[in-house]
Amino acid sequence: MEKKTGVILSFIAGAAVGAAVAYLLASGKGEEWLSGLKEEFDKTKEDFSKGFADASGTTDTVNTASESKP
Repeated sequence: MEKKTGVILSFIAGAAVGAAVAYLLASGKGEEWLSGLKEEFDKTKEDFSKGFADASGTTDTVNTASESKP
């Protein structure tokens, strides 16, 4: 019984997500939504790149400091 319930809930959840995506794309709001999503993705990508560069610089500093110790 639990397996059937899980399958049914998965089907309902998939249908709900599909209906939401169809509404967004059909209503013209989809383009706005996708544009906003792209902007957020680009911002997150830039933040990640900056954080990675900062972390790499910290690692280089630590490695240099440890190499200079006798």
